[in-house]
Amino acid sequence: MRISTAQFYETSANTYSKNFSDTAKTTEQITSKSRIQTAGDDPVGAARLLLLQQQSALLDQYNGNMTTVKNALLQEESVLSTINDALQRASELAIQAGNGGLSDADRTSISSEIKEIEANVFGLLNSRDANGDYMFGGSKSSTPPYVRNSDGTYSYQGDQTQLSLQVSDTLSLATNDSGFSIFDQATNNSRTQSSLQAPTPDDGKVLLSGGLMTSANTYNNQFAGGQPYTITFTSATEYSVKDATGKDITSETASNGKFDVNTEGGKMISLRGVDFEINLNLQEGDDADAAVAGHVFTLEAKPDTLNATRSAGNPSTAQVTGSSITDADAYRSTFPSNGAVIKFTSATEYSLYAQPYSADSKPVASGTVGAGNAVTVAGVTFQLDSAPGEGDQFAVTANTHRTQNVLDSLGQLRTALGKPVDSPEAQAALKTATDSAISNLASARERIDITRGSIGARGNSLEIQEQENISLGLANKTTQSAIGDTDMASATIQLTLQQAMLEASQLAFARISQLSLFNKL
Repeated sequence: MRISTAQFYETSANTYSKNFSDTAKTTEQITSKSRIQTAGDDPVGAARLLLLQQQSALLDQYNGNMTTVKNALLQEESVLSTINDALQRASELAIQAGNGGLSDADRTSISSEIKEIEANVFGLLNSRDANGDYMFGGSKSSTPPYVRNSDGTYSYQGDQTQLSLQVSDTLSLATNDSGFSIFDQATNNSRTQSSLQAPTPDDGKVLLSGGLMTSANTYNNQFAGGQPYTITFTSATEYSVKDATGKDITSETASNGKFDVNTEGGKMISLRGVDFEINLNLQEGDDADAAVAGHVFTLEAKPDTLNATRSAGNPSTAQVTGSSITDADAYRSTFPSNGAVIKFTSATEYSLYAQPYSADSKPVASGTVGAGNAVTVAGVTFQLDSAPGEGDQFAVTANTHRTQNVLDSLGQLRTALGKPVDSPEAQAALKTATDSAISNLASARERIDITRGSIGARGNSLEIQEQENISLGLANKTTQSAIGDTDMASATIQLTLQQAMLEASQLAFARISQLSLFNKL
């Protein structure tokens, strides 16, 4: 077989080029310490390496999310700690205010400090996080979660959404807690009331407090179902109790129908999870039994109260000046439990919508404005101070008194301390107010403690997951190294061989290219 000069040069060039390429590739693997330069170097290894790199990127994102969660929880815990300290101070002031030896001026001074605590807590409940978002508004992080109403009460404007971030393939952790779950769900222990039925007019001889709940379970299971109760005093040391059906349940009271206002704890009537305190206002020379006998009180849960707030963009200037439940059955069956919106479709016609209201909402009830600008819907009558206009909207919230916002607890205490104590009735009202505040502030601190415990649990879970992610990251890097890193010993030997082959091909080409037939002549 004859090989032409052109074929020889082409073959030699291809051989040299391949040897040079192999040498350059091995040199690059040694220099970069990466065995797989392209997918063609190891298709299976390249595919596995790509998956590992994607997992590594996810771990980096999870680590960033962990930092965000950790910072958010630390800031929330710090704010809750400050609020808890403020409420502790308010509780101490409430106990101090209950001292009968204080003057009206002393109580006014305490009321001023309570007012400052109230303003401080109000500001803390509207705290912002490091990103400028409101901390306790749920997913509504761009608007203040708490607003003060025209009547001095407070309303929560956020939602109950708990935001979360993914910190692993299978675990996400909440970064916040809504103000509703922390501050609006504190148990209201003063949810009952007492009202004098006889004698009329009131002679002021016997005073009975509105009651303080001592056991939520007993109240829900027993007291609520048997109300209203009737307490009849038969003497200065005895009383009887009947439930709504007229059944005598005096034996269910802790003292079995007996009391003694002169002994420690002897003033209390403990009935189905609620304590009512008796106070006698007898004058010198009164026959105690005759003065007390015949006083009849009704005990029951406080009825729901409603608060209506006009929208800022209302065309008219109409305001809701009062509201009352006029049909209890219609109210229980129709009025939305989460609040409502009254929207006027004309100057005389309106519709009631359930909250949250949207353009797609369907009306729950409708009607027309009555005499004197009265609006009656779903068992509730709202009184307006002037004629409404088309497009007017009013947001309505219902307070069932089962829970109480911590700001309202502070506000009620502040108001009570600002009133003069110039009569036995005023003294009893002050005692009721301070006892209620002490109990409800304790409930509020309990809710805060529960939330702080949840934050701690999330923090511990975060630490565990952080260690797990570190382990996964190390395993990922080790596996990537095993698949993609260059074996320096093998690569060095291979490079030496390739360099020898390259040099040999160079020498062979040089020697053969110099051969000629003329050298044999």
